[in-house]
Amino acid sequence: MNAFVLAGGQSTRMGRDKALLEINGRPLAEHALALLRSLDLSPRICGSRPDLARFAMVVPDNFPRSGPLAGIEAALAVSDSELNLFVPVDLPGLPRKFLQWIMTRAERSQAVATIPRYDGRLQPLCAVYSRRLLDGLRISLAAANYKVMVALREAAASLGEAVDEFDAESVASASPPSEWPSHPPLADWFRNVNTPADYELLRTALEQKAVIQNTENR
Repeated sequence: MNAFVLAGGQSTRMGRDKALLEINGRPLAEHALALLRSLDLSPRICGSRPDLARFAMVVPDNFPRSGPLAGIEAALAVSDSELNLFVPVDLPGLPRKFLQWIMTRAERSQAVATIPRYDGRLQPLCAVYSRRLLDGLRISLAAANYKVMVALREAAASLGEAVDEFDAESVASASPPSEWPSHPPLADWFRNVNTPADYELLRTALEQKAVIQNTENR
C-alpha cells in the first residue's frame, strides 16, 4: 500500500502555513510523514508544494487550485499500488494503531474507498482509496466538481461499487484495547488544526501527552 500526506491547502483560516506549524518541535508535515513511516510505508506529499520537498517527495496537482480532491487524483495517478492510504497534514492526533486498523480493513474488503466517520461527519481526507477511482475523479475535476465526497461517490457508482463508510465510535466501543488505541482520546484523532485557537489547543494537549509518556518511560 502506498501512502500520501495531503498538504496542498491554502491555510486561509490559520493565517500561516499549517504544514510548517510545530508541535513538540517538529512541523506538522514531519509529524504526518513520521506516522506513515512508522507503518513501514514510504509516504509522499500531495499538493503543489515544492517547498516541502525537504521532507519527502512531492506529487504536484494535475488540476491546480482544485482543493484536496486534486491531491487525491494526483496521488492515484502516480501510485503503483491498488490501495492507497491518505492522511491530511493537520491531524497530528491520529494514532498509529488506527491507521493500521483501517489499512487492514481496506485490504480485507478491497472496497473502492474506506472512510471513517466521527461524530456524524465523514473524514474523507483520512481514508484508503483504490486506483479504480482515478478515471471517475478526473471526470469530476474536469467538470469543476471539487467536493470530495460527491466526487468519490459518483466515481464509485460509475464502477458499480459502494463506499465503505464506518463509524469510528462504534468500532472503538466493540474493539479490545490491543486493537484500538485509547490514547490520545478519540475526540483528538480528527481534530483539525484550522485556526490559531485550534492549533494552541491541540499543541498544548499533545505536548502534555508527550511529557506524560516520557515520564512513564523513565
